[in-house]
Amino acid sequence: MSENTVTSADGTTIAYSVAGEGDLLILIDGATASRATTPEDAEIAALLSDGFRVVNYDRRGRGGSGDTAPYAVEREIEDLAALIAATGDGRPVTLFGWSSGALLALHAAQAGAPVARLALFEPPVVVDDARPPLPADYVEQLDEAVAEGRRGDAVELFLTAAAGMPPEMVAGMRQAEFWGGLESIAPTIAYDGRIVGDTMSGRPLRAELWDRVDVPVLVLHGIDTWPHLAGGSRAVAEHLRDATLLPVPGENHSAAAVTLAPVLRRFMDGD
Repeated sequence: MSENTVTSADGTTIAYSVAGEGDLLILIDGATASRATTPEDAEIAALLSDGFRVVNYDRRGRGGSGDTAPYAVEREIEDLAALIAATGDGRPVTLFGWSSGALLALHAAQAGAPVARLALFEPPVVVDDARPPLPADYVEQLDEAVAEGRRGDAVELFLTAAAGMPPEMVAGMRQAEFWGGLESIAPTIAYDGRIVGDTMSGRPLRAELWDRVDVPVLVLHGIDTWPHLAGGSRAVAEHLRDATLLPVPGENHSAAAVTLAPVLRRFMDGD
């Protein structure tokens, strides 16, 4: 596995790892996650590197990647375009996104990125009353907390309002050693809030959302995940033009690399 950087369109440095040779697969993390906190990505890369070129990168503002203001979802799509140009051979690629990273993958395909197929793991979508919707001013609350130096409050808002953790559990987490790491990337939580947009509003997905995505899509969720995430995955699969829903062994909002890698291999091989 080699370590590299690429410069995005706005001058931001994006750090990434690449393993293997073959058709390109880019792994996209969700909110707060990076290469350092998602060992499953490196494990997936190792398991698939015998037949695919797997790219694992730090989204802007996290890990080894830089950041440039002002933020827009389009900048992250440009980051993906830079990665594709640097690591691909001109053939369309596969994007695999975790959680809100799955929505970023969909936005990139909608914007015309050279994508051959998409694999999405538990996109954070709420289209009914299975759980409370995100507050309408969720992003504004995050931005305000960060601007006022209350990064811990921004993290807490994400964990309670978006991730659905009980406030008393989060209060205990604020005393843990890892909390400082979450505060360090707190500004990026609002990035994911913008990527999520109104997909966690409790209302059906807008008809025009991802209406230009015409590639095969595999939507995955853990068999043992929370009901709203299974329901959201199903809603995305039903919304897209060419999508397959596949429950996989897993627990809550995760699944093991040894479970996902064979599924991704079959999908990329066209099986």
